Amino acid sequence: MGPSGTGKTTLLRLITGQVMADRGTVLVDGQDVGQSSLDEIYRLRRRMGMLFQNGALLTDLDVFENVAYPLREHTRLPERLIRQLVLMKLQAVGLRGAEALAPAQLSGGMGRRVALARAIVMDPEILIYDEPFAGLDPISLGVVLRLIRRLNDVMGLTSIVVSHDVKEITAVADQSFLLSGGRVVASGTPAELHANPSEVVHQFMDGLADGPVPFHYPAPNYFESLLSREPAQA
Repeated sequence: MGPSGTGKTTLLRLITGQVMADRGTVLVDGQDVGQSSLDEIYRLRRRMGMLFQNGALLTDLDVFENVAYPLREHTRLPERLIRQLVLMKLQAVGLRGAEALAPAQLSGGMGRRVALARAIVMDPEILIYDEPFAGLDPISLGVVLRLIRRLNDVMGLTSIVVSHDVKEITAVADQSFLLSGGRVVASGTPAELHANPSEVVHQFMDGLADGPVPFHYPAPNYFESLLSREPAQA
């Protein structure tokens, strides 16, 4: 968890090898991502499932083919088995009857659930969610929350959820890490974070406008800027 711009999505990119750290070490299940070859990173990624922030469904493919896409790319399974796996994952997210629909026919919540079915179709060991609650109505949000918890428990996954939604994440998280300024400033169970005396943690967990994390981007004096005839510097 953490305020916007604090490095949450960047951390996911480091874990998946999309970007490399300038310093330090990124270990994923004992594998040093920064020292891994491209082939080793690809093999590591095949052990992961990813639910992107906006779902990232392929608009030219229907629901069935979106979920089947990783299987067609990474396996040589027969068509009958691919169909069984896709229907199984769609059933898990409650959308088996929507297999022939196009992404444009889906609501936001349905699209997120199709993307989740695609993320688990390869039976990953690690499932990564990037802001899974963004833009969802309360009903869809509740469904996605329940799916995250149920899939984690039933499939025995390691789930990594990036979010700034305190209430929602505390409902499903076993362990939480709060980022601020590119650093982990607190960690523990949701209850432990709520009890943490740090002003940064208190401001974020309670949604306070005033605190160590400023609202305004650094800028010259406001009134001096208004009176100045010089154009603002980029």
